[in-house]
Amino acid sequence: MAEVLFYERPVPLNRTQHKDLRLKGIPSLKFAAGVHSVPLTGVEFPAAARDLPILFAGQSMEDAGPMALLGLRQNENLFVDANGQWAANTYVPAFVRRYPFVLAEKPADQVEGDDFTVFLDEAYEGFGSDEGERLFKEDGTDSEMLSNAVNFLGEFQQHVGRTQWFMQQLRKHDLLEPRNIRLEKDGKSINLNGLYVVSEEKLRNLDEKTSHEFLKEGVFGWIYAHLLSLANIDRVAQRLDLVEQAEVTKN
Repeated sequence: MAEVLFYERPVPLNRTQHKDLRLKGIPSLKFAAGVHSVPLTGVEFPAAARDLPILFAGQSMEDAGPMALLGLRQNENLFVDANGQWAANTYVPAFVRRYPFVLAEKPADQVEGDDFTVFLDEAYEGFGSDEGERLFKEDGTDSEMLSNAVNFLGEFQQHVGRTQWFMQQLRKHDLLEPRNIRLEKDGKSINLNGLYVVSEEKLRNLDEKTSHEFLKEGVFGWIYAHLLSLANIDRVAQRLDLVEQAEVTKN
């Protein structure tokens, strides 16, 4: 996963260095406005599938992972408006919700503790020393807000591990197939390459033992959520139409 996709100045969270840091309560999601896709974990598939196309993307089938398609042009998220607000009543991926914190491998010179440590993006506009909730209490312990954020990061990391296992199953049983998305608009075409989907034909031909394991482990639920979500590609295209109409009107 592209762990530091939004992070301009990620630094390890430090009780001394960040003791007076505060986080404003109403966050702007402008930091996500320039990405047309973000990674997803499998546990998010059922909720995300209502609003977003879920595809698998990578340089090859071997490194492909699940992602939510948020736009059809480079550096454009069609779900974040000019004020940094996410489209109402649509799913916000956990990858976005965990910002400005991230769990990343600890620096090489940090020998004690867990393999992962909490980082934050010092460049985030929501940080300050005057407004918002404190990260640390006066006695230096974690505030409730920070505790919740760290717990969320831990859960997210567990879901990443489960998703990696899920991808291993898809590859092991050769269930992925390439899918290029081509949209024709006003004489111009939009091509999205490097994408993969689950082959329904191969899925139907799974042996009984694998099918039983997939059923038991919840793999089928994730797969069918992904397949159902592909219809949302048209909804993303409709969002692009509205943006382009607004651009024409503005000019």
